[in-house]
Amino acid sequence: MVNTTGPPPVLSTPATHLLEPENVLTGIRSHPSHSLEQICIQYEIDRTIAEIKQAKWSRIALQFPDSMLPDAPTVFEQLSQRLNPPSVKIPTEAHDDDHHPRAPMTQGSSPPRLFILADTSYGACCVDEIAAEHVNADVVIHYGRACLSPTVRLPVVHVFTKPPLAIDSVIKTFKSTYEDHNQAIILMSDVTFASHLNHIGTILQANGYSSIFVTDVIHDPASPLPNRTVPQSVNANPERLQLWQLFHISSPPDSLLLTLSSRVSSIHIYPTDTANTIQGTAVLATSVAVALRRRYALLTSASRTPIFGILINTLSVKNYLDVLEKVRCSISGAGKKSYTFVVGKINAAKLANFSEIGAWVVIGCWESSLIDSKDFWKPILTPFELKLALTGDEERIWTGEWKSDFQSVLEDAQKDANTATDVKSDAPETDFRDLDGDGDSEPESAPPEFDLRAGRYISQSRPMRTQSAAKDFDNY
Repeated sequence: MVNTTGPPPVLSTPATHLLEPENVLTGIRSHPSHSLEQICIQYEIDRTIAEIKQAKWSRIALQFPDSMLPDAPTVFEQLSQRLNPPSVKIPTEAHDDDHHPRAPMTQGSSPPRLFILADTSYGACCVDEIAAEHVNADVVIHYGRACLSPTVRLPVVHVFTKPPLAIDSVIKTFKSTYEDHNQAIILMSDVTFASHLNHIGTILQANGYSSIFVTDVIHDPASPLPNRTVPQSVNANPERLQLWQLFHISSPPDSLLLTLSSRVSSIHIYPTDTANTIQGTAVLATSVAVALRRRYALLTSASRTPIFGILINTLSVKNYLDVLEKVRCSISGAGKKSYTFVVGKINAAKLANFSEIGAWVVIGCWESSLIDSKDFWKPILTPFELKLALTGDEERIWTGEWKSDFQSVLEDAQKDANTATDVKSDAPETDFRDLDGDGDSEPESAPPEFDLRAGRYISQSRPMRTQSAAKDFDNY
């Protein structure tokens, strides 16, 4: 029998291919070319220049997401030309000593200098104050969708851009979804499509929909509708939001979807990222029950973890240090250990280096704190989920409500602290003497805890239990 074998496999790149260009921008999707007029309208060049001149900023950082980087040079050029009169230009080099592009200088004045931030330290939705401070920027012009989290150091001008939207398809889909014209409906969209909402609302009201509320963009993640206005009746009583249905243009991020699921009656989504949208396909009725069950399973699996890792995924969001302190106190108060890490982009390879960590807690913006843990070895929780995980199985109650913003976490922590203070003041004094005369017991003598989920005993689910008990004894 003749054994025929094929040619050996190629294990290296042929020499003839060494000088061929390689596509290194695989993470950037193909970007259609825009005319100069379209770019000026989409990136709101006139409004940006007016705000720069009014505030008299001299060093401006332009932050673009990856998908908009192809338009960054054109936006930079248009802003430079309009901020600096071309008739009095003084020739300068294209880059300064720090290798950053800058605007041309003019006679008799110091015109604004522009810097392009092409690589964000954290998520693209967040304002990159760290990179902006490297060039001593006075302001950040943030382009594209944003989480609108309050910043700490620098003022921000948000340019959401104005992508096209098939208005007729939206109207057709809305009518097929809501046949009752008297139904209370909130019209909401991603911030990039917010400029279309008033026009859509006007058309729907002209078609007989009398109970439509069109949201406006605000900078308040703690709002009942995060970063959006709410009906007047909801301002007085947030629970009345349950009487409204929500029609959302574009697919919301997972954190927003989980937040809204427990606050409105139902959610319908008009997707803008599929080819079928142009043909007026049916709205996707959203159900987040599976996602909520998965989040609850993750936090309960982390409840027996003796060591937590705290991931600081932002250095710009306001109150992140206060949340960090609350998280540390909560973990230590439960008799567990914690280690703090500052990370940029979170991935499974980074976290896999720390095998001792049983679960992670992310402190980032209210959108990026929710990370799907399927690709990670250990659960990744939000500060809100950590609070539930540290609560005992007998006391843990979750109604399905999910919170993501820092302010609500801080307010809940303050309420818990006030409640604990009231209970402590009303409780009778306790004698902490050891009845057996052995003093504080050794960790080895502590009874092990049986984990019904893992089916085994856990001998050190609270490694800091003895130390915390000693501190409580000293406080009394």
